[in-house]
Amino acid sequence: MNEELAEKLKYLRLGGLLGHWDEYLKLAAGKRFSHGQLLTYVLEEECRIKRDNARKLRLQRARIPENLVIETYPFHRQPQLNKKMIMALYESFDMKSSQNIIWLGPTGVGKSGLATSFLNHAIEQGYTGRHIPFAELVAELYQAVGDHSEEKVIKRYLSYDCLLIDEIGYVEVEPVQVGLFFTLMARRHKKKPTLTTSNLGFRDWGSFLKNDHLTAALVDRLTENSHVINMKKCGTLRPKLSQEE
Repeated sequence: MNEELAEKLKYLRLGGLLGHWDEYLKLAAGKRFSHGQLLTYVLEEECRIKRDNARKLRLQRARIPENLVIETYPFHRQPQLNKKMIMALYESFDMKSSQNIIWLGPTGVGKSGLATSFLNHAIEQGYTGRHIPFAELVAELYQAVGDHSEEKVIKRYLSYDCLLIDEIGYVEVEPVQVGLFFTLMARRHKKKPTLTTSNLGFRDWGSFLKNDHLTAALVDRLTENSHVINMKKCGTLRPKLSQEE
């Protein structure tokens, strides 16, 4: 390939063709491709490469700390967890339903692993996503109050097709943080799915949220149109869990 042609391919952003030019020509000669067959093959490969690069970029932007997938989840370590129901929920999970999924249970039962696999599933389907620990999210919301960028921060988290908020309950929060967190959840409600994990049952959320009314409103908003998986009682999976539980 001469330099002029290489520059044209760069201008057209045909990176796959630029990187595999000789390989494509050799393949075409070996399989005796017609001109049409060669063009079709090149275009299909270019699309495949661009889709894969876009997927990798979405995955990078999601900031997932450990890239866990459902295929490697150790269901054998949770024998009472209803694998069939989990897999059915996983396979039917999409952005159109806008259903939240909440995992409850103590540290070490695999909540974050399952939640991460659902986030990965959304990214593989072509959607944008983001993983963020609850402590980091509320700290960012609190900082936004100081520089009056609350709306900007909330809009950023509203923009993700699928949002995973991990480990709700490890930090105590100020009333203003609870209010902003509620605003974010309320504005995502029935529009885009939110995945959450918590080491505490809903009735214990008041211990760190420090506001009974907002806690009740937040739990009600999160659990409406949601699936709740209680991993203290392996196998519990249903669309709605009452606050008392």
